[in-house]
Amino acid sequence: MAVDETSVTVRDLYCIETLPDPCGLVIFGASGDLTSRKLIPSLFSLHQKGLIGEDFFVVGCGRTPLSDDEFRRSFVETLAKKAGNRQRAEQFLDRCFYVVGKYAEDDLYRALGRKLEELEARFRSGGNRLFYLSVPPALYTKIVEHLAGVGLLEETHGRKPWRRVVVEKPFGYDLVSSQQMNVDMHRFIDERQIYRIDHYLGKDTVQNLFIFRFANAVFEPIWNRRYIDHVQITVAESIGVEHRAGYFEKAGLFRDMFQNHMLAMLALVAMEPPIRFEAQPLRDETAKLLRSIKPWPTAELDRWVVRGQYAAGQAGGQPVPGYLEEHGVDPASRTETFTAARVMIDNWRWRGVPFYLRSGKRLAKKISQIAIEFKSVPHSVFEPLREEDLTPNVLVLNVQPEEGMALTIQAKRPGPKLCMSELTMSFKYREAFGGEPPEAYERLLLDAMAGEQTLFVRFDALEAAWGLITPVLETWARESAAAGDLHRYTAGGWGPKAADTLLARDGRQWREL
Repeated sequence: MAVDETSVTVRDLYCIETLPDPCGLVIFGASGDLTSRKLIPSLFSLHQKGLIGEDFFVVGCGRTPLSDDEFRRSFVETLAKKAGNRQRAEQFLDRCFYVVGKYAEDDLYRALGRKLEELEARFRSGGNRLFYLSVPPALYTKIVEHLAGVGLLEETHGRKPWRRVVVEKPFGYDLVSSQQMNVDMHRFIDERQIYRIDHYLGKDTVQNLFIFRFANAVFEPIWNRRYIDHVQITVAESIGVEHRAGYFEKAGLFRDMFQNHMLAMLALVAMEPPIRFEAQPLRDETAKLLRSIKPWPTAELDRWVVRGQYAAGQAGGQPVPGYLEEHGVDPASRTETFTAARVMIDNWRWRGVPFYLRSGKRLAKKISQIAIEFKSVPHSVFEPLREEDLTPNVLVLNVQPEEGMALTIQAKRPGPKLCMSELTMSFKYREAFGGEPPEAYERLLLDAMAGEQTLFVRFDALEAAWGLITPVLETWARESAAAGDLHRYTAGGWGPKAADTLLARDGRQWREL
């Protein structure tokens, strides 16, 4: 497919999609925000694309008293707008049902069991069940224990009918709590039944890293310490804590973003090639990479990890309050809303190459980006230009909101003189492939129903990530001298000056975004 003469040419070489088995999806926390914004719209989109069939149904579980019709009406306008057709939205919602009850009481699970038997006969789903826990992590084990107690999770070692459980982050609060949660859940289900979801891994541009690295011979030979100077990974949000102050006060930015999203993207950039694009070998390499990251030295933590908290400023041209003035925030809070970190990987491929990670709220714009900066040329033949005068090549992968890629090189400017300029070759996925990229939850829900765990987090990788994060959190909790200051930064900027110093010590600087 040719887009235009000045853009890219797209030719499909290989495309395969594993269609899931018939199943029933049970959503705990069905009256919550995630269900209305992400889960139901994603399921509707999959149904409209023909990726899930007519032998599929949804049961919402929650403490809010709702009838089936009331549950459906809460989504109909959103889905009708998405499809541009109210009738199609209503037809999909006819397969959505609701069961009310308290998560700690067996009555809910017995009622759910009766509803599932009725619907499995009606929709001929074969008894396959996917349970989605869109609830606080403290409820995970309690819900799984009750499901197992009434026989709703029984299966014969993965044979049909299968039973699977999807859990949202955070997977624990620190290393010890995540290990305990894992032990508790494994009393009732096997690891192969657990699908730990990280929605960043469902984004098309993040997944494209696999293909970009391992299906193109031109990049992998230079994807190492000999040619790459450093890597920058940024996940910036322009919004503040919004209505999540209660959660954010307990979690903080570092626990909320680094333990999962940031380290997951780092692993995709830096991992060794798996022997096959399958769940086990790929997750083996992810865990191996995370275990090879050098722990941050807590005795001089402030030289490796910088934390900040936004003060009052501007967002979208409007004044916004500082974090301490947000509703639900302790006026004396020491919770960080920004973190920047210098990461070193202690293996053959990456020895000596720094990875700089930063994420924060109330920054200048919403953007997620991975930038790989290559080393300068070893010698300049263009006197009087020195090699350090030549801008290094940079490969940028934009994860959101403008999904795409860009490569900056040096080129001759047209004309009789030898004038050199930077040239950036770029494309956007919307323009190259047409249409909007799918919602990340579409990919992940489809994979969970198909039994494909490649993009889900395995516990050994989770444990390795918590092993890195927890000592930092403990050092901050002690507020020792090594922990460094909690730096204030103005809302609408790019974070505290200390984050710039983190790179300046290495003779580098953050990219302008």
